[in-house]
Amino acid sequence: MGCERAVTAPDEVAPARRAALGLGMASLAATRAEARVSAGYIVLLGDSVFDNAAFVDEGREVVAQLRGALSTSGWRAMLAARGGAMVEDVSRQLARLPGDATHLIVSVGGNDALRAEAMLAEPARSVAEALARLDILRERFRRTYRTMLDAVCAHGLPVAVCTIYDPRFPDAARQRLAVAGLTLFNDAILREAFARDLAVIDLRLICSDPADFANAIEPSALGGAKIAAEIVAMVTAGPVAQRGFRVFAGRQRRP
Repeated sequence: MGCERAVTAPDEVAPARRAALGLGMASLAATRAEARVSAGYIVLLGDSVFDNAAFVDEGREVVAQLRGALSTSGWRAMLAARGGAMVEDVSRQLARLPGDATHLIVSVGGNDALRAEAMLAEPARSVAEALARLDILRERFRRTYRTMLDAVCAHGLPVAVCTIYDPRFPDAARQRLAVAGLTLFNDAILREAFARDLAVIDLRLICSDPADFANAIEPSALGGAKIAAEIVAMVTAGPVAQRGFRVFAGRQRRP
């Protein structure tokens, strides 16, 4: 008997070839996308959590430590954040965004919370009345934060947002009030991040030691180093982590 060669009909070959071609093109696109971010440009937006040069020795501020940690990888970092900034101020910071930016990290909201501190101290006739006031405060902040985040995300780049860490007020009563009040603001931040499938850097767990603070509300050199390390972990975690929701909370330093 002679050897018979199996013949595949043309309409069976075409789908298989198209599928293989599609997988090949997808793989090539993924490789190119990964190459584009292999040496990226991080822009820090927000307030003095990032712009803490006034509170630490020269060269120990967050952006300097971030640049140092990235120095051998080809990555760059730019500080657009400004001390004292409110959520609404981020739109002006975006005007300075370099054309080759690849990642945007936002840490803002602490100054908005400080402005609302007086409201938290106001007396109320009932728990229900107090909760109603707090809900108004939360929703007002959430609308403002949502508008800001829409503007940040409109640039089409990977975005991460930071929660607001707990302060270190020496007065115990003020500290308890601040920590409780900040849950409202952090709830708004997390909801908006979840809705957009953004990465979250949870500063509450990263800056959790008194030594992480230069004063009651600003990160020290040690705290800045922890923040910088978490940003590095985020941007180097791989393409999938860069594009989807994930919480970064200092786990790479835990035993």
